[in-house]
Amino acid sequence: MKARLAEIAHARSGDKADRADIGLFARDPETYAVLKREVTPERLARHFAVIASGPVEIWPLDNLLALKIVLNGALQGGAARSLRMDNLGKSIAAQLLRMEIEVPETLLAAQRRRRA
Repeated sequence: MKARLAEIAHARSGDKADRADIGLFARDPETYAVLKREVTPERLARHFAVIASGPVEIWPLDNLLALKIVLNGALQGGAARSLRMDNLGKSIAAQLLRMEIEVPETLLAAQRRRRA
């Protein structure tokens, strides 16, 4: 079943020069396994195609149940040069959380129960 990342994870983002740096965090090991399988550099490159002109890098942080994601070429040169509204990349995590991935129905139901 398809679901937005916001339903199963949370994220924070920031910037460094022309790179957007995102941390995507799972709430449990089962969700983390789904994130590692579904959130790939190729899918992220498609999702952020409008803003990221460079390669997408992902580092799994197994001990934190998190993925470190770097979007290269995402800030039009960085804060001092960019004409973007959000030239610092602080809202890119919100854009990531709108991405849809395949999630097992049982996992999604458990996440919804946990939030209720």
